Amino acid sequence: MLHPQFRSPLAKWHRSIPGLTEQFELFLNKHEVCNAYTELNDPVVQSERFADQVKDRENGDDEAMAIYENFCTALEYGLLPTTG
Repeated sequence: MLHPQFRSPLAKWHRSIPGLTEQFELFLNKHEVCNAYTELNDPVVQSERFADQVKDRENGDDEAMAIYENFCTALEYGLLPTTG
């Protein structure tokens, strides 16, 4: 299952489908047991997305994330391809 980019600021954008992220969910017996996506591991892009989230929060979006500077710093040292 793919999700729109605006819903997943920590996910990589889909490699071949513009506007979507690489994300999936697993349901068993009508219950969600897993929600995973390909982790964004580019520190520059991640910082830009966090900045966009701050703007969204300032415009009244209570679910928007704050800037997580320690995470962006860690990305500068490298993050292997992962899912989260």
